[in-house]
Amino acid sequence: MSVWLPGAPCTPEACVERARTAAAVPRAVLRLTAVVVLLLAGIALTPVGHRVPAALVRRWSRWIVRACGVRVRITGSAPPAGGLLLVANHVSWLDVPLLAAVRPARMVAKTEIRGWPVAGWLAARGRVLFIERDRLRALPGTVARIAAELRGGAAVAAFPEGSTWCGRARGPFRRAVFQAALDAGVPVQPVRIRYLADGRTVSTTPAFVGEDTLLTSLWRVASARGLVAEVRVRPVVPAGACSDRRDLARAAEGADGVARTGHHGKAHSKSLCNL
Repeated sequence: MSVWLPGAPCTPEACVERARTAAAVPRAVLRLTAVVVLLLAGIALTPVGHRVPAALVRRWSRWIVRACGVRVRITGSAPPAGGLLLVANHVSWLDVPLLAAVRPARMVAKTEIRGWPVAGWLAARGRVLFIERDRLRALPGTVARIAAELRGGAAVAAFPEGSTWCGRARGPFRRAVFQAALDAGVPVQPVRIRYLADGRTVSTTPAFVGEDTLLTSLWRVASARGLVAEVRVRPVVPAGACSDRRDLARAAEGADGVARTGHHGKAHSKSLCNL
């Protein structure tokens, strides 16, 4: 287990369900082909990525998810401009383009992603902030790097659960990344992501957990029908509303109104840190 990226108990065998209805193989292949085309377009634009309008990045990110056969439903107010820490629960690789559809941001990710085919190269070109999850000594330096980006007016996106969960279960938000927001004096934007079958019941089909492979997960999503990604942009936690990273993590975790028991049941006890 890591301070940054602890393991989740979810596994493909125990948690991930097959889609109730499956698309025909030609349709699934067509979807994956569309994803590849969009990725190639993104690769072509990486040399001038910093000059691409944010609105186009948001639209491209939605197209990626839609090309997989997943409808996108985003609710809530647009995040504020300027330095901002975007945090969300983590279920799937689809979460990354979904967060970018809310607001393009520098993503915090584990160093292992560098070795992924295509995705690793795209992540590096996309200026992902890689973290070494097994080196505790690297933690202060990583927090300082994130804080510097935030202080400079950038948006940084992170998944504080530290690992993917199936979507029915959730993990607590780890506190380290919230220290960067405190140090930089920027607000935190909580986002809640869940996947629904036919827009009604929670689906674990898109979950990317345990020993699941990226190709297996891609095919499972592309083969499914009726999946909806629901993205709820919750009220922002203003800079200075919370006095320490523990309270800030609790406020962000509890911002979607999901109750917890025990230690993390205190998420609303301070009314989102006097928000």
